[in-house]
Amino acid sequence: RKLMTRSIIKIKTTLLDHQIAQLSAIAIGLSLIESVLPSPMPGVKPGIANIITLYALYRFSFKTAMWVSIIRVFATSLILGQFLSPTFMLSLTGSILSLLTLYFGIKLPSKIFSPLSLSILSSFAHIAGQLILVRLWLIPHASIYYLIPIYSAAALLFGFINGWITYRLLKQHNSI
Repeated sequence: RKLMTRSIIKIKTTLLDHQIAQLSAIAIGLSLIESVLPSPMPGVKPGIANIITLYALYRFSFKTAMWVSIIRVFATSLILGQFLSPTFMLSLTGSILSLLTLYFGIKLPSKIFSPLSLSILSSFAHIAGQLILVRLWLIPHASIYYLIPIYSAAALLFGFINGWITYRLLKQHNSI
């Protein structure tokens, strides 16, 4: 008889890996909470998980924020059974445009562009990405443009609130 030996594979992790995992877990939890909240219109949600993405951007780096955002989108869609569905595609598209906005926005003068203004800009980018995808893929009709004022108002409101919360968190941790 042969003895079976177990080989143990050790994965080396860094402090950054742990930070990304912790922030992603918080963002996923916030997304799951948000998924059960009633929505006044399809697609209108506060985007509270974006607070964590913005926090990660300011406290750590763009790379950390990017990982947190992408992990959140994939994990939340898998948990909710929406992976590769239109909902997933809308969330991913919005997140990618939002991340691109944050990538360029963080390089702007910080006296003018604070977490509050970057949150608003990324919120607009998120909804713009979703509306573009809806127009190109789901509802290929010009009537979708009538929704722009409603979704823009929601982006402004929730972008402001999330930016203000992020600003307060960063100030509390002396990161601003």
